[in-house]
Amino acid sequence: MKKLFFLLLAAPTLAFASGAGIHLDTAPVNLNDQGSLQRGARVFVNYCLNCHSAGYMRYNRMQDIGLSEAQIKENLLYAADKPGETMAVAMRTKDAKDWFGAPPPDLSVITRSRGADWVYTYLRSFYRDDSRPTGWNNTVFDKVGMPHVMQELQGQLAPVYRTEKTEDGKEHHVIERFELVKPGKLTQAEYDALVGDLTNYLSWMGEPAKGDRMQIGLVVLLFLSVFYVVAFYLKKEFWKDVH
Repeated sequence: MKKLFFLLLAAPTLAFASGAGIHLDTAPVNLNDQGSLQRGARVFVNYCLNCHSAGYMRYNRMQDIGLSEAQIKENLLYAADKPGETMAVAMRTKDAKDWFGAPPPDLSVITRSRGADWVYTYLRSFYRDDSRPTGWNNTVFDKVGMPHVMQELQGQLAPVYRTEKTEDGKEHHVIERFELVKPGKLTQAEYDALVGDLTNYLSWMGEPAKGDRMQIGLVVLLFLSVFYVVAFYLKKEFWKDVH
């Protein structure tokens, strides 16, 4: 019975691990790096916010990463938006479904649901695939409906295939490597840094109060440690005459 209970608890984790099968690069997340967070916010507004909303985030919350309200208005707001509004998109759900097959998901908590490493690797894994409606595919998310919106920065990668045989003798093609067929505006290192900043911002956006929560947690642990010492000696004093 205990073994069955353990297996039931572990099943989701085991299923996720066995279904992954994809190497994920480590995302350079540093929520204390305000420069990275500000650059990531700019990338998010310029490249993501056209289709993806962030319905749980208000523009003026970005003051927490060192931006003034004037900077937010000048650099990150569309003309009709106000600092106190949430980061919504003008695209209608019906249009999004017609164009992409499904409405683009809200990205407010994407790194909490998928993981920062997944997002970081995904944004660097697009390649040309003429069999797809958008002309793009992704090694992390096969048959993805999203086009590569930052292709002008990264450039275009094309897969080089090799032929392998299965156990029953059938041949199939697998991707061996990628080659750059059209350079982008950035080098690979520069593009990786840009995606790292964007992933860092998405991680912060998923829980803007995380830094405060961790600081409060440390204060609480320190208080409990001091209180434990005081309580221990008070207990000894109160009970010293009890035999």
